[in-house]
Amino acid sequence: MQITGVDQYHLEHQAEGSFEPTWIPGYPQGTHEVELFEIETDTGLTGYGAMPSFAGGMDFSEPLSYFLLGEDPHDVEGILRKLDSINLVGPRPWGVEIAMWDLIGKDAGKPIYELLGGSASEIPVYASTGEVMPAEERIDYVGDVIDAGVGAVKLRVTEPDHIEIVREVREAYPDLPLMVDANKGWAVRVMEHERQWSFREALEFARGLEDVGNVRWLEEPLPRHDYEQYARLRDATDVPIAGGEFNDGIHHFREFVKQGSLDVLQPDAALATGIKRADEVAAMARQHGLEYVPHTWTNGIGFVANLHVMAANDSPWCEFPMEPPWTPDVRDFLLSETVDHEDGVVTPPEGPGLGVEIDDSLLEG
Repeated sequence: MQITGVDQYHLEHQAEGSFEPTWIPGYPQGTHEVELFEIETDTGLTGYGAMPSFAGGMDFSEPLSYFLLGEDPHDVEGILRKLDSINLVGPRPWGVEIAMWDLIGKDAGKPIYELLGGSASEIPVYASTGEVMPAEERIDYVGDVIDAGVGAVKLRVTEPDHIEIVREVREAYPDLPLMVDANKGWAVRVMEHERQWSFREALEFARGLEDVGNVRWLEEPLPRHDYEQYARLRDATDVPIAGGEFNDGIHHFREFVKQGSLDVLQPDAALATGIKRADEVAAMARQHGLEYVPHTWTNGIGFVANLHVMAANDSPWCEFPMEPPWTPDVRDFLLSETVDHEDGVVTPPEGPGLGVEIDDSLLEG
């Protein structure tokens, strides 16, 4: 099999309303923008990958063609060496690597999780929020989530005093597993700068979560490359520490493990590692007694790519974005069918490759 063509589509979907995600301070988000990559081969098979449109719709299909035309998509390691040059100057190449796995699976007639040695196991989902809300609004939200069959919720915070939001949600739902995301690892600074926490603030917040109880992890309370401070924090609190969703490449996760920085490794296959390296990070977690629970908040293809790796590695949780208007149908607007949870669990698609189809109407014209 040889790659014969690389195409890129800039796709946009307008949601009904907007929200203010903590990772884009001061910027209401109501449009979902995706860069979709279509990789064609001489066998007639086509693979798809995608990445968020952080680069404003810039077309990378021609430079990608210089590196990919004539290559066999089965040679993932060789292609990753070539894509390392792309990664050096931009964009991050992980969406393209996902397309290779889509092709490999289609060629073999098997889903990606099976190629990775896994099965279509059910994974419990947690409802992942995207913005900070007053406690009373979050309490109403949690009630809706529980009614939908979901058994855990991740709350967003941006200031140390938001510990009170977490406390009030805990008082309303004493037994609900909670995750808490400070989103201090990274941010897209469009309208305003977000305030970083000091180590002392992060530690005080973590100790506040100890009092709250049944908190599965505190996510990214510090900058994403501050391995030493993460290790200090982890040593000083009983609350598990999570991070790494946007750390670029497996070497960062080796450093997290080497320095004892995290309890939960969260590389997003679409943002940080691709599928092959994500599977390697999951193995790393297993070898060192850590959890592998990747970030999934990108798009339908990115979500499914992560889901295959999670299923192959028995992840204990699946992040499931549920922040109206950012609902599964908005996340998956580029797919012909929405991938949803059933009674609080989700399984990877069973078709070959990623197991999903692109909405062809989006590629016309």
